[in-house]
Amino acid sequence: MKPLIWIMLAGLVLGACTPKATPTPLPATITAEPPTSEAPTPVPTFISVSLAGPASGAQMAWLDGSRLVYVPAGDFVMGLGYGNAPQRTVTLDGYWIYQTDVTNRMYVQCVATGNCAAPAQEIGAPVFDNPEFGDQPAVGVTWDMAANYCAWMQGALPSEAQWEKAARGLAGNLYPWGNDEPACDLLNFGDCLGHTTAVTDFANSPSPYGLFDMAGNIFNWINDFYGEAYYESAPSSNPGGPSGGDSHVIRGSSFESEPEQVLSALRHFGAPAYHSRDLGFRCVVSQPKAIAPYCQLPAYIPGQTAQSGSCQLPPVGVNGGYCAGGRGFTTVDVPDGASYEIISPKFDCIEAVIDGQRRLTCTGPDDTTGEITVCNTACSGSPQTTGAGQACDPGYTRDPAGGACLYAPIAAVGPGPAGCPVGYVLLDRGGQKTCAVGLGQNGLCPAGLYFDTAYGACAPASGLVQAPYGLDNPDLAAQTYQGCAPGYIYDAAYQCCQAIAGGTYPGCPAGTSFDAGAGACSPGKVRVSGPGCVTVSMYALRCAEQVNICRKITTETTCIRNSYACQWDDKHNVCELK
Repeated sequence: MKPLIWIMLAGLVLGACTPKATPTPLPATITAEPPTSEAPTPVPTFISVSLAGPASGAQMAWLDGSRLVYVPAGDFVMGLGYGNAPQRTVTLDGYWIYQTDVTNRMYVQCVATGNCAAPAQEIGAPVFDNPEFGDQPAVGVTWDMAANYCAWMQGALPSEAQWEKAARGLAGNLYPWGNDEPACDLLNFGDCLGHTTAVTDFANSPSPYGLFDMAGNIFNWINDFYGEAYYESAPSSNPGGPSGGDSHVIRGSSFESEPEQVLSALRHFGAPAYHSRDLGFRCVVSQPKAIAPYCQLPAYIPGQTAQSGSCQLPPVGVNGGYCAGGRGFTTVDVPDGASYEIISPKFDCIEAVIDGQRRLTCTGPDDTTGEITVCNTACSGSPQTTGAGQACDPGYTRDPAGGACLYAPIAAVGPGPAGCPVGYVLLDRGGQKTCAVGLGQNGLCPAGLYFDTAYGACAPASGLVQAPYGLDNPDLAAQTYQGCAPGYIYDAAYQCCQAIAGGTYPGCPAGTSFDAGAGACSPGKVRVSGPGCVTVSMYALRCAEQVNICRKITTETTCIRNSYACQWDDKHNVCELK
């Protein structure tokens, strides 16, 4: 039966849906005076609203710039059928889980707000706060660091059962994409690349619920303690792992895993203090709260900018970095006939043709970013771009001075002669017409809301439809919003969450990057730098400080428990990296 929710809908008057006066960005300590109201808030009336609830695989933008994916309640087949994972049917309640691993860009926000410690800098891993690697998964984190981050985002690390259902679906697929053998076009593993990749690079081989990198790239920390025989005694409904232990479960596989290690039902484990260059995490938010919106967000370009005209840009691929001989290298694939120029000092490139592909192998000073411009020598004329301009989520107005999107809810009145403002939908409930928040130009509802098909608009996952997201009603907002994330304070004047540590707000979502020229998050990864020319960035990893993370493990038993990354050296009686 569909839940029946009571919603507070104001507005029997058919007036103009005028935006609230756009606030200026506030300082870390809020000093702005509340705006004066030009008209009294209309007396609300109550009408019943039926919600369909989130559908399987529904997506919802979340507070750190991630996307949550809904996994509905029900049974699924769990386990391998042998070893420490006998096959059985398990029942789970519904939950929301991160579509991707937590990225460096997301983790930087937690560090900047003072809620997270910086991860360990692993050998061969990108520096986590380098913007060039914002879409790479955050690694070098212990179990406690991962659990702390998820708690900051109103969630927790997934249980072993939650992770496996999201990875395999209902019927127990061998792999996230189905039962086809692993291959380099499906995941980052084995000898494919030799390093981590952006969390959206394998978006064409998602799990049954639409999650990325549930195999390959990096392993994931799991909330459960590890029990070798836990499957034999675990409850069939919502199993949460043993009550205690000295190790936690690790699931998935990494860019270093061999084909036989990619099966989604395989179980691994590690000591809570363990960290590695191929171990990260994602979060589960079982019951998302009605959190107030951020006071400020970056603008975005809705779609991929199209290239047109007689001058075509050359396709250029930056394959990432690796360490060799204590130096950091990056490879750049360029097309035949293209010219290139290294425009950063102290960077050098050697050209070769590998398997028919023209490839540049470039190196530079450790932990630095260089640029190379590649041009189509056959070009004539100047390139032209077409595409939509900058956009903001519903409820936000673009600041013409700074370019950011500022929260500016509209007056809670009925639609005007022109209908509802951009980003709002017209609802008719019992003869009453009102404007409600709809999908943005990126196809998503604002953070914390999903599109409910029965309601016909965006609704909080908590079901508290009366929360006046995007509607100007300070009293109702104060009553229904359930606070802000740690590191932010609720500003009653503007009905939003204000950063209290250096003005830090979520950055661009995974798969996009900030385009300084446009002042917005862009889906493009290159910038046009002349007729037929693009400029791309290349990064030299920090490779000089070699730290053997397995050396911290002092006993053979613990080393063997972490055998997916470490091996015991009997001759020298130490634990070493594989």
